[in-house]
Amino acid sequence: MTGSNKKIFEDVKQGLLDAIELANRDKPRSTKTRIMYIEDKSNGFNGDARIGRVTFSKTGRSLTYRGRTFQRTKSGYKYNYFDQESGDRFWITGPRKDGADRLYPQSSKPVEIDEDVAVEYWRDIRKSAQQN
Repeated sequence: MTGSNKKIFEDVKQGLLDAIELANRDKPRSTKTRIMYIEDKSNGFNGDARIGRVTFSKTGRSLTYRGRTFQRTKSGYKYNYFDQESGDRFWITGPRKDGADRLYPQSSKPVEIDEDVAVEYWRDIRKSAQQN
């Protein structure tokens, strides 16, 4: 390819990429949500814990819960996400059917269930009509 042809090719390529970006800018993006177990590990192994709905990023490398964004880590000891703003560490995983979600089950702290997911959690995950 000659120098002028290469320049034309690059210009056309960039124009197409710009057109695709513009076309996709106003499209509603589907965001995946899921009920998850979220345990705060920033103050020790047995932190506060919740069952709630998270929203995953498009790449799946981060998620949002209650206005906080959590980034996945590959090197955490007893944690797998950290709060992007504060750096606090969290254990975030899918809830277990048997309800034994805590990393350390001997913890006596209760696991709170967000009101907006309680019915779905007990019906679809725990397979129970009511809270145990």
